[in-house]
Amino acid sequence: MAHLGPQSQVLDLKETWEKLAVGIDQIMNRLDEGLSYPKYMELYTLIYNYCTSSRMNMGFTSSEPLGSAANNRGANLMGADLYNNLKEYMRSHLQQMEAEAQSNMDEALVAFYTKRWDNYTRASTLVHHIFRYLNRHWVKREIDEGHKTIYDVYTLSLVSWRDHLFTSVQANVMSAVLRQIERQRNGETIETSLIVNVVKSFVSLGLDENDSTKQTLEVYAQYFQTPFIAATEAFYKAESEQFITQNTITDYMKKAEARLAEEEDRVKLYLHQSTRVPLITKCEQVLIANHTTPMQEAFQTLLNEDKVEDLSRMYGLLSRIPDALTALRAIFEAHVRRQGLTSVEAAAESAPTAGEDEDEEQEKPAPKKKPLKGKAAQREKKGVDIDAKVYVQSLLVVHKKYSEVVSTAFCGEAGFVASLDKACREFVNRNKVCDTSSSKSPELLGKYCDQLLRKSNKGAEESEVEETLVQVMTVFKYVEDKDVFQKFYSTLLAKRLMNGASASDDAEASMITKLKEACGVEYTAKLQRMFQDVALSKEIVDEFRQRTGGDENSFSALICGVSAWPMTAPKQEFDVPIELLQRYERFQKFYTQKHEGRKLLWLFHLGKGDLKLTYTKDKKPYTLTVSTPQMTLLLQYNVQTAFTWEDLLSRTKFEAKSLMANLSGLLKVGLLQLGDGEKKPGPNCTVELNMNFSNKKLKINLFNSVMNRKAEQKIESDETHQAIQDDRLIYIQAAIVRIMKTRKTFSHQHLVSEVLSQLSSRFHPEVPAIKKAIDSLLEKEYLERVPGQKDMYNYLA
Repeated sequence: MAHLGPQSQVLDLKETWEKLAVGIDQIMNRLDEGLSYPKYMELYTLIYNYCTSSRMNMGFTSSEPLGSAANNRGANLMGADLYNNLKEYMRSHLQQMEAEAQSNMDEALVAFYTKRWDNYTRASTLVHHIFRYLNRHWVKREIDEGHKTIYDVYTLSLVSWRDHLFTSVQANVMSAVLRQIERQRNGETIETSLIVNVVKSFVSLGLDENDSTKQTLEVYAQYFQTPFIAATEAFYKAESEQFITQNTITDYMKKAEARLAEEEDRVKLYLHQSTRVPLITKCEQVLIANHTTPMQEAFQTLLNEDKVEDLSRMYGLLSRIPDALTALRAIFEAHVRRQGLTSVEAAAESAPTAGEDEDEEQEKPAPKKKPLKGKAAQREKKGVDIDAKVYVQSLLVVHKKYSEVVSTAFCGEAGFVASLDKACREFVNRNKVCDTSSSKSPELLGKYCDQLLRKSNKGAEESEVEETLVQVMTVFKYVEDKDVFQKFYSTLLAKRLMNGASASDDAEASMITKLKEACGVEYTAKLQRMFQDVALSKEIVDEFRQRTGGDENSFSALICGVSAWPMTAPKQEFDVPIELLQRYERFQKFYTQKHEGRKLLWLFHLGKGDLKLTYTKDKKPYTLTVSTPQMTLLLQYNVQTAFTWEDLLSRTKFEAKSLMANLSGLLKVGLLQLGDGEKKPGPNCTVELNMNFSNKKLKINLFNSVMNRKAEQKIESDETHQAIQDDRLIYIQAAIVRIMKTRKTFSHQHLVSEVLSQLSSRFHPEVPAIKKAIDSLLEKEYLERVPGQKDMYNYLA
């Protein structure tokens, strides 16, 4: 018989297990006493020797190597016995623990469970290390062969806990945990570390059936998360329904906000992170979605009372619920629109009528009339513009207020920004001042820009002007008829440049840059050309003065390109006074020689000059600044001191209307006077030079007289609006031609729609105007109707 080695190494199962059981029992029940290293090695060696000596019990001979397949298979068989004994031991151990658990309730049960879980897992970890040889060989082999019920020793301990203890006590443990959480929600203090350990236990027990080395959250989700979410729903449903009936919506929102924050903290404190989404979703459903209607109904009240903090709180809550903000956006839009209309109406009722800022050298204004009341005031206001500054400020104050609400309370949310824009666009273009036309807002905005950029805007720092221009662009963004603004702005800019009245070239350039950024290069091309013409004019005039040897230093001229400047020559012929004729002819000749082929078209009605008075009795050196037509009129009195109305018409070649306008300012200031007994200028009256003229000021500016400017304003405004309508017709026709050139054949309905779309960024054309443009193009044979199809057009090249 072959020699088998020392008999001391041959151990049977019973003897081995008895020794192992003593050590395992010490570890599982008395781990706090500790396990010495020799004891640990003794237990490890027992397992090693048992597995490696198993060939003796199977009748193997020494001729078979220790590492042969037959030898390893024997080790596997003996490993199964040890594995099964350990499995049985754990079952028995856990059944004893289950019996002890039945005697505990509520918090005591949770404490018992978490303490035993902690001891059990620590002990199982140590046992796992002692059985490391078994894990490396027999267990690994079994798992590799596909045995899904075989686990490493530590995983076996978890499976045993789940099957023999957890399934029987989890319901009671979970009930106790939920009671503890409810106590905490009611304001009591609990031992959160117990719940932390319970959660860790439930998470650890989730094992992947296909791969025992991987964890899942199935146990946690089924036995902890599901009942926890259900209990949360029941708790907050009862609490919210009771609280909202006994308190205000504001108080309820504070309560809901606090509860949501508590649940967020609860997740961080002792729940698994995977619970956050279902927990917060359920809380949002119960605390917010179920009470969306009363919160939405309170939104208008909060807006009326300007409770920004509560508005922010409501937004924070309802933004969690899909589509809950839609109703709020509609309410907000309507509210802002009403506030804008109210602001404009209040400004229209209380503000003085519009008028240019008076020049510093102007005479005192006429005394104010007593304010009218009721219907009389409404009649007085109808058709009368309010001051541009007052009007624009009434728009800006509403936009600024609710823009801050959007950014502060609604976090700049795109939907509320859109609602604010819609509301502002509505009350900017359609309000009491605009009445029947949306062109009034851009007109007043252009006039407000003129006030800002003229020299008469005293005391304004450049930074203040720049900030105000930014605000102007805010209103401009909402203006629909941007062509109206462009026309009025260019007209007023031309007057500033002609009169040298711009306060700052930098401010002018800044405004043009802003308009270019908003509307493109084409929108500001003419404005920039105007500045170029001013610079070129200065060079031309300087050259003219040098050519004349300094004799014309008091002469200045502005040469404007017809295509860029918004002025037209008057139909009335102007007879240049003999005193100005030589200078006029000299410059005309100089310019014609310098620029062959060019023609100067003189706009005398826009010129001005200085006259000195040498006839007054007080001998003061009065200097008058007057318009060229006023100068022509006054120079007649160098011949004689009195003229009849008819004589003045004949000598000046003025029209009666123009003569009346120019006489009014001169009569008002007292330079001229009517004959005895005559009350107003007109046919058959006599206009005399006032030889007794006297004034406190030595320099008198009549060029910008109140009477003159008011008369001009009405005429200019009417002419500008007419020019806008003419330009619009051209733009509409150009758009139609562009569209038809591309489409070749197009229906009437689609053509109108396409024109509206293309021109909407500049102005909103009316459908009748589009139809009129189409008819005009049909007459000019740019288009033709498709034979047999009434509403179809062909493009004719």
